[in-house]
Amino acid sequence: MLEKIVELSIRQRFAVLAAVLICAAVGIYSFGRLKIDAVPDITNVQVQINTSAPGFSPLEAEQRITYPVETAIAGLPGLSYTRSVSRYGLSQVTVVFEDGTDIYFARQLVNERLQGVRSTLPEAVEPELGPIATGLGEIFMYTVEAEQGAIKPDGSPYTAQDLRTLHDWVVRPQLRTVPGVTEVNSIGGYRKEYVVAPLPERMAGFGLTVEDVIDALENNNANVGAGYVERSGSQYLIRVPGQAEGERDLSGIIVDYRDGVPIRIADVADVEIGSEIRNGAATKDGREVVLGTIYMLVGENARDVSIAVAERLEEVNRSLPGGVVANTVYDRSELVEATVSTVEKNLAEGALLVIVVLFVLLGNFRAALITAAVIPLSFLLMITGMVENNVSGNLMSLGALDFGLIVDGAVIIVENCLRRFGEAQHSLGRLLNRDERFKLAARASAEVIKPSLFGILIITIVYVPIFALEGVEGKTFHPMAITVVMALTAAMVLSLTFVPAAVATFVTGKVDEKETRVMRAAKSGYQPMLDFALRSRKVVLAGAVALVVLTGFGASRMGSEFIPNLDEGDIALHALRIPGTSLSQAVAMQTALENRIRTFPEVDQVFAKIGTADVATDPVPPSVADTFVIMKPREDWPNPRKPKEQLVAEMNEAVQQVPGSRYEFLQPIQMRFNELIAGVRSDVAIKVFGDDLDQLAAVAAEVEGVVSSIEGSQDAQTEQVTGLPFIQVLPDRVRLTQLGLNVDDVQTVVSTAIGGAEAGQMFEGDRRFDIVVRLPEEMRQDRQVLERLPIALPSGGSVPLTEVATIENVQGPNQISRESGKRRAVVTSNVRGRDLGSFIAEAQQRIDAEVDLPEGYWIDYGGTFEQLESASARLQIVVPIALLLIFGLLVALFRSVKDALVVFSGVPLALTGGVAALMLRGIPFSISAGVGFIALSGIAVLNGVVMLTFIRQLMDEGKPLEIAIKEGAMARLRPVLMTALVASLGFVPMALNVGLGSEVQRPLATVVIGGIVSATALTLLVLPALYRAVRGDRAAMSAADDTETPPSIQTAG
Repeated sequence: MLEKIVELSIRQRFAVLAAVLICAAVGIYSFGRLKIDAVPDITNVQVQINTSAPGFSPLEAEQRITYPVETAIAGLPGLSYTRSVSRYGLSQVTVVFEDGTDIYFARQLVNERLQGVRSTLPEAVEPELGPIATGLGEIFMYTVEAEQGAIKPDGSPYTAQDLRTLHDWVVRPQLRTVPGVTEVNSIGGYRKEYVVAPLPERMAGFGLTVEDVIDALENNNANVGAGYVERSGSQYLIRVPGQAEGERDLSGIIVDYRDGVPIRIADVADVEIGSEIRNGAATKDGREVVLGTIYMLVGENARDVSIAVAERLEEVNRSLPGGVVANTVYDRSELVEATVSTVEKNLAEGALLVIVVLFVLLGNFRAALITAAVIPLSFLLMITGMVENNVSGNLMSLGALDFGLIVDGAVIIVENCLRRFGEAQHSLGRLLNRDERFKLAARASAEVIKPSLFGILIITIVYVPIFALEGVEGKTFHPMAITVVMALTAAMVLSLTFVPAAVATFVTGKVDEKETRVMRAAKSGYQPMLDFALRSRKVVLAGAVALVVLTGFGASRMGSEFIPNLDEGDIALHALRIPGTSLSQAVAMQTALENRIRTFPEVDQVFAKIGTADVATDPVPPSVADTFVIMKPREDWPNPRKPKEQLVAEMNEAVQQVPGSRYEFLQPIQMRFNELIAGVRSDVAIKVFGDDLDQLAAVAAEVEGVVSSIEGSQDAQTEQVTGLPFIQVLPDRVRLTQLGLNVDDVQTVVSTAIGGAEAGQMFEGDRRFDIVVRLPEEMRQDRQVLERLPIALPSGGSVPLTEVATIENVQGPNQISRESGKRRAVVTSNVRGRDLGSFIAEAQQRIDAEVDLPEGYWIDYGGTFEQLESASARLQIVVPIALLLIFGLLVALFRSVKDALVVFSGVPLALTGGVAALMLRGIPFSISAGVGFIALSGIAVLNGVVMLTFIRQLMDEGKPLEIAIKEGAMARLRPVLMTALVASLGFVPMALNVGLGSEVQRPLATVVIGGIVSATALTLLVLPALYRAVRGDRAAMSAADDTETPPSIQTAG
C-alpha cells in the first residue's frame, strides 16, 4: 500500500508538486487570519452577577441579596459551582459552568432565574450581569488627564469632575463601538450631580420633611406631550416642556404653602453642582486621574482589539478639548508582540540550525534543500489547521513545535535514497538515467517508509495523553498538542508524497557515495565503541540499568509546579490597608507609595485602581489597591542584565518603608490567571469553611501562623473578614410606639439625609446628571448633626433622632465570602524559591497536626496547585495507556514481542537524560516538562525502529547475527545522528532564550535536548548490545548445525 503511494507520487510528480504549492498558498492566506495571543485563554465559563446595594452592610448584602441569588441559581444545568462575596454596598455572585457550555446560553439561564428572584430582593436593588468578557479580558487601560497648566474656556483649571464628565460622555461612547470591545469600565474622578442640600433647622421650622422636597422635585421636572390639533390641513403637536434647565429652575420649585405663602426649595435647601459619594479612585505617578479599562468580548483576538482601541484613542484625542489627553498606560498587544517575537525567534533559529545540520551531514545541496523544504510546508499546513480549529497562535500552541521532529521522517527517506543512488552509480560506473533514477528512488523510499512513518505515528500517539487533560490544564496544553499533531500529520503526508517525488525529480548528477568528512570522523570513533559494547554487553547493560534506577531516584526528589511563571515584564502590586480606611486616606497613602516606586530608574510609570470601579467586576473596598508598575524596555535600564527577582526584592524593601500597608508582588496577567483558576490571586489558597464569622477568622489566623512559618512562603495573609467600623443607629421601638412613629420613619430620614436619595435627572443635550437630595457635605461629617436630625411626628412638630434611637460605634464584618453556598475564609500565600508540590505537602501535614478545627468546620486546598494535582492524576492513567499503544505498534511493525521490547527499552533510557538535564539546570518538574518527556519517548522509539529494521533486513538477506548488527549499526549511524541532532538542535534556541515568555518553554526544551543526547548514545550502543544478548541464544543454537560458521559467532555463542 505505502509502496504504491510512493510509486504513484513519483509518476505523478508534477501533480504532487503543484498540490503542495497550492497548500502552501492556502497556508500563507491562513497566516493572515491566525489569532495571536500571549497565552491561551484559560477562563472557565463564568457569569458574574453584580448587585449594587447602597448602604447595605456586608451582613445585609449577604442575607438579603447574595443568599437569595445563590439559592435561585442552584441546580442550573451544567452548573459547576458558585462563589460569592458580599461587602459594603455590593453583592457579587460568580456562577461557574462546566467547560464547553456556551457563554450566551449560560447567561440566558442565569437571567431567567434572576427574573424569578427579583420580587424577593429589596426594592431599589437590581442585579446586573457582568460584561461578556473572559477573566483575561482587561486588555487595555488608559488615563484621561489634564496637562500641566491646562485651563477651561472660562479660565478655571480642569477638576477631577470635569475629567470624569469628559471621559463618560466623550471618550467612553467612542471606544465602546470598537469591534471586539464589550465594556469600557471607568474609575476615578467625580461624577457630576445636582445636589439639593436641605437645612434641618429650616425644614423643622416649616414643618416639612425630606419626602416633601423629593416629591416637589420629581413632580416639577418633566416634559409633557398633549396629543395634536389639526388646523387648515396641518397637524400641530402640542407639548408642555417643564424640565429644569439649571440650578435656578430647581431653586424656584414650590414645596408647599404656609398661610398662602409659597415655600420654595431655595427657602429650605441649598442647590449646587456637587459630586457623587464615590467607591473608587485612580492615581497615576502620584496624582489622581480618571482611568478607563477596556474589556474584550469572549473569543476575540487580543492583539487586534488592542491595536484597534489604540488607533481609536488617537481619534478620541482629537475630539477632546485642548490640554486634556487620553494616554495609554497598559496595552496587552505589547506583551503579545513580545511573546510572539520570542516564539518566532525560537522557530527561526531552530529551523536554521536544522538546515545547517542537514547540509553538513548529507553533503548534497539539493537533497538537503528538499528535506529542509518540509519545514515551511508542514508549518503552513499546520497554520491552516489552526485557523480552521480556532486555535490561537501563542506561547503554548507554537511553543512545543520542533522542526527537528517534523523533518525526521524526511531525513530517513532522503538519506536512504542518497545512499542507494551512490551505490548504484558506483556499481554501474556511470550516471543513472531517468527511469533508473525513478525506480531506485521508489525502491529506496519504500525500504524505509515503514519505519519512518511508524516513527512519526508513534510521536503523534505520544501527544494523545495531553488531550485527556481537562479544565484549566486542558485549555493550557490542548493547543500545544493540537498544533504538534497537525504539524506531524502534515510532515507524514509530505514524506509519503512530496519527498520521494522531489528526490526523484531534482537529485540528478553525480551523487558521491563516499561520506562527508564529518561522517567519516564519526564512524571511525563509533566503530571501536560498538565493538566494545558488543564484547562486554553485560557491563553495558548493567550500566544502563543502574543509570535508569539512579534517575528514578533523582526524579522522585525533584520539585514540581503547574506551569513556570511567564515573566510579563511589568509588575502588579496588590496593596492592602486596614479595613475601614477611607478613600481619601487611601489615595494619600497610594500617592506616597507611587512616589517611592518612581525613584527606581527601571520604572516607566505607575498607576493604580483603588476600590471598586463602575462595573464591579473586581469588588474591593477602598482599603485595597491594584497598582501596576510599567517597566522601561530592558535596554534603557542602568543595568540591563539585572534579574527581575532582584528588582522585585529591592522594590519590596523600598515600599515596606511606606507605612500602613501590606504588599504582594505579582504580574498583571498572572494576578488574573490565579484569580480565574481559584478565585484568589496567589499561588496557594487554603480555604476554611464554616458558619460563624468570628470562629472562621480565628481558625484562619491559626492557619496563617502555620503557613507563614513554612520555608518558601511569601506574602502569607488572611482575607480581611472582620474589622469594618460602623456607626449604628438603633431605633428604640418602645419610644417610637409612644410617639406614634414607625421604624421606617427613622430609617428613611437617616438614609436620605446621610446617604442621599435620587429625585430625577437634569439633561444637558445627550448628557444626563442625577438630582440628589442629601445633607450638605460638612453637615454629613458632623456627629452632632446626625444626633439632632429632626424626625417629623404624625401630629405635627418633630423630635431629634437621639430621642427615638441610640447611636453607637461598632465593628462588623468587612466582607463575607461564600463558595458553593457555604461561608469561607481564605488564607493565601505565594511560593518563592521552592516548588509548589512539596510546599503543599508540608502545609497539609503541618495544618493537620497543629490546627484544631471546631465541629462542622473543614479545610480545603486550592490555588494553581489544584491544576497540578488534577493534571498529574490524569497523566498517571493516560501515559501508561499511550506507552501500551506504542508497544502495540512496535509489535505490529516487527511481528515479534522480543524485538518490540528491545526498541521499547529506549524509553526509560531516554528519560534519564531528560531528568539529568532538568536537575543540572535546577528546573523543577512542571506540566511543561512533562510534555517534553512525552515527546522524548516518541523520539527514542523512532531511533530504535530505524536501526532495528535495518539489522533485521540484513539478517533476512542471510547475514549472520553479529555481522548484521555491526553492519546495520554502521549503516544507520548517519540517519540516527541526523534525526537526533536535528531534533535536539531545533530546541536549542528555546532552551537558551531569555525573551518574554521563554520561561514556559525552557523546561520542555531542556528535557528534550538532555533526553535526545542520552537516547542517541543508548540507541547506538545499548540497543545493539541488548539485541545481541536477546537474540544470541537462538543464533548459537542454529550455528551448531552450520558448517561454515564465522568464528565470531562461535565464540559469541
